[in-house]
Amino acid sequence: MDKQATVLSLRSAGAPPTLILTRGDIAGLMTVDDYLESAREAFLALGSGRAQSPIPLYLQAEGGGIHAKGALLRTASGGAYAAVKVNANFPGNPKKMGLPTIQGGIVLSDGRNGCLLAILDSIEVTLRRTAAASALAARHLARPDSAVLTICGCGDQSRPQLAAYAGAFALQRVFAWDADPAAARGFCDEVSKHAAFAIEPIASLGEATAASDMIVTSPTPRTPYHGGEPGRPGTFVAGIGADSAEKSELQPQLLARASVVVDGLEQCAQIGDLHHAIAAGAMTASDVHATLAEVVAGSKPGRRSDAEITIFDSTGMAVLDVAAAVHIYELARARGAGLACRFSE
Repeated sequence: MDKQATVLSLRSAGAPPTLILTRGDIAGLMTVDDYLESAREAFLALGSGRAQSPIPLYLQAEGGGIHAKGALLRTASGGAYAAVKVNANFPGNPKKMGLPTIQGGIVLSDGRNGCLLAILDSIEVTLRRTAAASALAARHLARPDSAVLTICGCGDQSRPQLAAYAGAFALQRVFAWDADPAAARGFCDEVSKHAAFAIEPIASLGEATAASDMIVTSPTPRTPYHGGEPGRPGTFVAGIGADSAEKSELQPQLLARASVVVDGLEQCAQIGDLHHAIAAGAMTASDVHATLAEVVAGSKPGRRSDAEITIFDSTGMAVLDVAAAVHIYELARARGAGLACRFSE
């Protein structure tokens, strides 16, 4: 079959054009609530067996790394979508080269016939879907009256995390800590201009966590820095920076003292803070209370008492990328956003 016949065949079969969606396109389409809903759908799909989300491929590079994450999601209405994200994470980029820490793209395909539906910038999706998963976990694992939040690490993730938690809880006070005090001050100065709660930088991480209901750790260190007492009874901790085996945020003994919920058990046992706790002999995979999919689906409980200390070990499940990409794609089609093209012509 020649090229023209192939194109005609595709068109007659109703093959849609591929949408190219930039970070600006995506930011204009999705709200905090949209990401939270897509995260809920992703974990419901995992919990009901409607999703495949295998272990990602990780390539270690000088100064950072590149990973490829893929997943397939079947919707409750019978649709199917697959996405593969190739994402680079180079923490030194902003200071050394004036480039974003996270860069990459997501390829979204129809899971029933393989049609290439969209190619999306991954920066906005990665930041926002990570924050949405964290806030979703907090809704199930933090005390409902939680009002004091500490954000550890004031880099790219800090703003999406704060926005997601502000949308899920009636925050009254926020502490910001960073290894670079100037980063914490700058973050607070920016946020305080439009925040409905008090926010302040703090030099002592222990002082902040002792006064907090919820703690989010978002830098990407290679040695754990949070390991003392997690705070008062009932504290919720979300560790979101350990997305490769070399990274660690939470001390093994901290996980051993808490009820641990993971985004994916196999993945966290290989690359999350759980991986380091297992390697240190502080706990085993069987000590994990639940996956977030089990909690969201209701097959296992979330928080079981007001005094319980809970931890969410988040390594970034690829099914979150698929669910968010589907939301974005559908909104883009409805609103005429993005650049449409046909790669097969």
